[in-house]
Amino acid sequence: VQLVESGGGLVQTGGSLRLSCAASGFTLDDYALGWFRQAPGKEREAVSCINFSDGITYYADFVQGRFTISRDTAKNTLYLQMNSLKPEDTAVYYCAAGFMLYSDHRCDFDYWAQGTQVSVSS
Repeated sequence: VQLVESGGGLVQTGGSLRLSCAASGFTLDDYALGWFRQAPGKEREAVSCINFSDGITYYADFVQGRFTISRDTAKNTLYLQMNSLKPEDTAVYYCAAGFMLYSDHRCDFDYWAQGTQVSVSS
């Protein structure tokens, strides 16, 4: 399993960023892909995930209406469009692969990438 992220950076409050994650080495339709984040001194928290085969999505409450997860099945690539960014969104974001729980559409991740820094200035 290989996951390669890109797209982090520094943005002002209210700005936008798009994260990308190129996936290879496994059958994407058998997995859910998504993002989690971790800020300094805080626990890891799930952000969003998508079941690659059918497009079912999950969003954490704190990103609902601001972030959009999507996938390009032809390119085996995952995206996270982040709009209306807030300083509290500052964290390292990790692309991850795993399985979706059909009870609530949350994802349980088994593999993840190295992470990309997202910083939002006030």
